[in-house]
Amino acid sequence: IASNDPDNDTSAAAVRNMVKRLISQETPGKPLSDEAISIAIADQGINLARRTVAKYREMMHIPSSSQRRMQARLANLG
Repeated sequence: IASNDPDNDTSAAAVRNMVKRLISQETPGKPLSDEAISIAIADQGINLARRTVAKYREMMHIPSSSQRRMQARLANLG
């Protein structure tokens, strides 16, 4: 994505929102992997690499799937 193109900035923001929405809708005990998120977005016609999903997730301070799984287990113990 070229950073000097305002349309691409909007597209990146839209894709980040898609990533955020997918994570917010996941089953707490079975979080989606970055690869699964990449595939789900590809099903909507947007080619997004797994490492790009990871980059966007980290930018939004969202933990990895294994960390989210651990948090869900800890929440169930409480």
